[in-house]
Amino acid sequence: MRLVLALLWILRWLPAKWVATMGHGLGNLLFHWGRKRVALINLEKCMPEKSAAEREAIACGVFQALGRSTLELGHLWYAPIPDAMARVTVRDRDYVDQLIGKVPIIFLAPHFVGLDQGGARASYDFPAVFSMYSTQKNKVFDRALRRARQRWNGAELVTRQQGLRPVLRGLKEKRVFYYLPDMDFGAKDAVFADFFGVKTATVTALSRLCQITGAKVIPAITRQTPNGYELRYYPPWENFPTDDPIADANRMNAFIEARIREMPEQYFWVHKRFKTRPEGEASFY
Repeated sequence: MRLVLALLWILRWLPAKWVATMGHGLGNLLFHWGRKRVALINLEKCMPEKSAAEREAIACGVFQALGRSTLELGHLWYAPIPDAMARVTVRDRDYVDQLIGKVPIIFLAPHFVGLDQGGARASYDFPAVFSMYSTQKNKVFDRALRRARQRWNGAELVTRQQGLRPVLRGLKEKRVFYYLPDMDFGAKDAVFADFFGVKTATVTALSRLCQITGAKVIPAITRQTPNGYELRYYPPWENFPTDDPIADANRMNAFIEARIREMPEQYFWVHKRFKTRPEGEASFY
């Protein structure tokens, strides 16, 4: 792992186009030796209207985008902060500026390949941002990851093992929670909501956090562009949450689905999004 981190440090010195090309090459290797099967199963379930060749092309694009974003962590983590942030542009920041400091805010940030770059930019622009992460098994990488994510105004990181109590405290202080909601953590605290027409285990934390704290949801979507990344904010959600957790989960999934359809090759299809199935239903994987 130390060698990987050393490689990332070296890559920060190379031209961006070189790193992107190397990332695409790495992605092509991972496509054939990584979770290609998982990505293709997910795409078959979500986009049955596309041909097998079209889905394979999307899956290949996913791995290329992931390879590029992974190698570009070198610049994000180790370049001088102004240089790192110069590659992440922001669109429609006014939606945040109108509410920051007045009410708690949750940035809804689904798993697109640029989520690290988007999270860094959000923390750089708004020191009140904090986020949650999973502790890594490799302690060297865990320390590097924490150090990298905290270089942006000392952003607070809450581990999943700590639960939601620190998140509630931060929101009650009218801070901003950068929240990644679209992973399968099992049936606990989840409902089966629609996602591309598939019943999908969806955590209900977003609506519960809003109910308790009065937080406003502002989606924050990061797109990988030819020259870097673009973090786009969307209008705050109105009439959210409701008293129906399934309806709230459906609304969240429908929004994420719409953004995926705009750039399907940038979504994290390598995750087993449909791992948890309704009782009696066989595994997809």
